[in-house]
Amino acid sequence: MDAMPPAPDTPAWAIDAVCEAGRRMDRLGWVPATAGNISVRLDGSRAAITRSGCHKGFMTPADVMQVDMDGKALTAAKPSAETLLHCQLYRLFPKAGAVLHGHSVAGTVLSMQPEPIRFTGYEVVKAFEGQATHDVTIDLPIFSNDQDIARLCRATEPVLLAGAPLGYYIQGHGCYVWGPDMKAAMARLEGLEFLLACELERRKLER
Repeated sequence: MDAMPPAPDTPAWAIDAVCEAGRRMDRLGWVPATAGNISVRLDGSRAAITRSGCHKGFMTPADVMQVDMDGKALTAAKPSAETLLHCQLYRLFPKAGAVLHGHSVAGTVLSMQPEPIRFTGYEVVKAFEGQATHDVTIDLPIFSNDQDIARLCRATEPVLLAGAPLGYYIQGHGCYVWGPDMKAAMARLEGLEFLLACELERRKLER
């Protein structure tokens, strides 16, 4: 087998951004055990991403690796099986600079239904790009969980191209959100998780 070609060192800013995001998501309970993955775009051909199997609350620089935009490892570590979903978002949205994948309790429970999760009348939707009023209904797309990630990418792509202002959810699994940088992506994730938590409580009250 050919040796892996050397890759440029992963920039310190990228390592810091990924590790800090992991610690915050861990504190908030959105990446239990070794769940979730986090990435930032380095340039047009590379991303820095969490390696497979690392606990996001205890990451070190060794837990951040590089992949190309086809999901191929450029540094000596195993990328997450879901790396292609990050690469897809970077390909579809050239302005995307960071991608976050989390597994909250509220989102996991609500996404067990196949229909989109519908949010109506929440003030927090104004935190999302393009939303100017709370007086709106927005759907969070849900896709069937599939261990064939390439097939999952094909299923999500038409919906993403049509517009997914909140991100999307994989059924019973986790959400994907993105933004121009890590700060924006994290704000989007926090907004979505707030909506999911509110919707779960709302449905409990309606029983």
